[in-house]
Amino acid sequence: MQTAPSIAGRSLVIEGQVQGVGFRPFTYRLAHRYGLKGWVKNNIGRIEIYIKGSQASVDKFCTALISEAPPLAKPRILMNKPVAIDASNSFTILPSNTQSAANIHLPPDYAMCEECLAELLDADDRRYLYPFINCTHCGPRYTLILQLPYDRPNTTMAGFPLCARCRAEYENPADRRFHAQPLACPDCGPQLSFIQGNSFPINETQQALNACIAALVDGNIVAIKGVGGYHLVCDAQNNEVVRRLRNNKHRPAKPLAVMFPLEYDLAALRKAVILSKAQETLLLDPMRPIVLVQVRNNSNLADEIAPGLNEIGVMLPYSPLHFLLLNACKKPLVMTSANVSGEPVLIDQHDIETRFGHVADAYLHHNRPIARPADDPVWRVIHNKPRPLRLGRGIAPRELNLPFTLPCPLLAVGSHIKNTVALAWNDRVVVSPHIGDLDSPRSLDIFAQVIADLQALYHVHAQHLVCDVHPRYASTRWALQTGLPVTRVYHHHAHASSLSGEFPAIEKWLMFTWDGVGYGVDGTLWGGEALLGSPGQWQWVATLRPFNLPGGERAAREPWRSALALCWQTNTKWQYNAFDSAILYKAWEQHVNCPQTSAAGRLFDAAAALTGLVNVTSYEGQAPMMMQAAAHGFTGIPVMLATVKNPQGILESDWAPLLADLLDDKLAAGQRAANFHHSLAHTILAQACAIRHEFGEFTIGLTGGVFQNRLLTEAAIRLLNGHGFVVHITEKLPCNDGGLSYGQIIEAGSRM
Repeated sequence: MQTAPSIAGRSLVIEGQVQGVGFRPFTYRLAHRYGLKGWVKNNIGRIEIYIKGSQASVDKFCTALISEAPPLAKPRILMNKPVAIDASNSFTILPSNTQSAANIHLPPDYAMCEECLAELLDADDRRYLYPFINCTHCGPRYTLILQLPYDRPNTTMAGFPLCARCRAEYENPADRRFHAQPLACPDCGPQLSFIQGNSFPINETQQALNACIAALVDGNIVAIKGVGGYHLVCDAQNNEVVRRLRNNKHRPAKPLAVMFPLEYDLAALRKAVILSKAQETLLLDPMRPIVLVQVRNNSNLADEIAPGLNEIGVMLPYSPLHFLLLNACKKPLVMTSANVSGEPVLIDQHDIETRFGHVADAYLHHNRPIARPADDPVWRVIHNKPRPLRLGRGIAPRELNLPFTLPCPLLAVGSHIKNTVALAWNDRVVVSPHIGDLDSPRSLDIFAQVIADLQALYHVHAQHLVCDVHPRYASTRWALQTGLPVTRVYHHHAHASSLSGEFPAIEKWLMFTWDGVGYGVDGTLWGGEALLGSPGQWQWVATLRPFNLPGGERAAREPWRSALALCWQTNTKWQYNAFDSAILYKAWEQHVNCPQTSAAGRLFDAAAALTGLVNVTSYEGQAPMMMQAAAHGFTGIPVMLATVKNPQGILESDWAPLLADLLDDKLAAGQRAANFHHSLAHTILAQACAIRHEFGEFTIGLTGGVFQNRLLTEAAIRLLNGHGFVVHITEKLPCNDGGLSYGQIIEAGSRM
């Protein structure tokens, strides 16, 4: 007689990214597959499971729980132990526990999945052409969650009661939309409205969508509400409308992102740009980032998409609304954030109509509220790997594990430009999406909102703040006014620690921290430094020859000022007809409003002016970007810089020999730009070799905004690798100031 299989009971706790990704319904279906009884529930960020059944079935269930997890889930088994058998006679999903200690993992917003796309285009499906289709595998999350646990009443979808058919899907464990919180259909979900000129609004979704498509095809600029905010949208092949968008938005040169129709062979995209395999993979990633790629000469895109550059930012549709627009227009569309320069993207209908009435010809609104803005993420492939330049929708909040356990929760408030904030507790840290530059009241309001939201959503309240040393940063002033204990971290120590935090096993670094400006330990404006050591123990060991910036902060947007400073300091002749150049020279001589800097970013500015590329810029980083573009196709011939110890005992490289080459008009501007890049790459090598000779072996890191420059970074890595150095650059967070808040956490936490 056959013996009945023994019954086993087991208790599991699953942590990681298991919120908002369909993990509970997946667990339910898995239990039914293996004939198991028990329950699953959400316990504020963790999933608790009790199962009972045959030992073989229980073992298979535990294996499949991880190996077959939903595509957006990132589960980790925290506990898996045998327990006594209870009286369960079915498998159920229990109500969420809202009282336990928080271990929350907040999901970002996800691109539309393949199954929803198929339904969107199926004329027999009830969600045919419905622009808010989603399921447990896709759709908005971060931008609609008001509080946790992640249940519909705690989202901005609370105002859209489910119709009978959606309710049936929501409650059916066999359905893909089982417990999908943003669930919607044309009968019960969000709707579109279209407004153009003085005509009456079109409030029927399909009619509004068709009117928007017609407006775009006719050469209009339309402000369109998306997942994380509004975009300004127009035909990317229409020179006149792109020029008008630039003029009306007062954005003369900053590159405009372009969204292409989603074809799985990427045929339309390949006609316009040159794609590597790594770039293609990145474009199709579920976060759907903007990816910087090389544009073809015969791309048919408007000339003013990215003036003076050979790269453009491209992306593919990530929401059903974007897919429908691109699919109908059958051409690439400019998809640029609707924001005042440096501010967070706008999310409110009244704000967009009030502040961009002079820019947009029409508006496509929808009535699903956005809880908080999330701009599009920006990535670039450098040294064959994707590197983030801006965190945003689809990737943020960015969660990382810390290499230590904190004694109390910390909040780092980041930099003044490209601001992000980071909340850290225990051995976890969460970095916010890109907030922007903290120069306006609205930026500061969103900055404060994101800080409040992160603490409320994660049920973690900071007991200690971390900020930059610079006294004029708005983030620093905010931190000092809270009354909480504050640790102040030097800008470049934070840059170094940010990269170090991504590679915690490495104990000794030489970090090249090159950027535009940052307050240094000697009271000058750093930006061309090398730091030796590890978080909490950085030693300043190398720099670039300092010079005085006439006009101080104005030099960041006026490269001619940096160029004049280099020439004045070396008695080099260069003619620039500034109306106040004589007065400026007197001020420079007497060091009046002429702070000392060693910033590599300002060297790039000077080089761009001296080669004749640009004297006045309209956006941050324009001069270095134009230098990189000009150098494309040229083989750089390096000018070797003298590198010696200065009176303070710091290794210093002298940029003076570069000036003759930069001013040599017998050479093409592109050749001079290429020479400049390779000269700096060789300078990095020379400093690294000298420091290795004095201090022994280390791993090299390249961090700071200058290393967004692909040409410089790849040239430096090749040289360093060729001389036996191991080199790392950032992979999870931006190397620019967008990663500074994380670096502040690593630096302050290491000291604790």
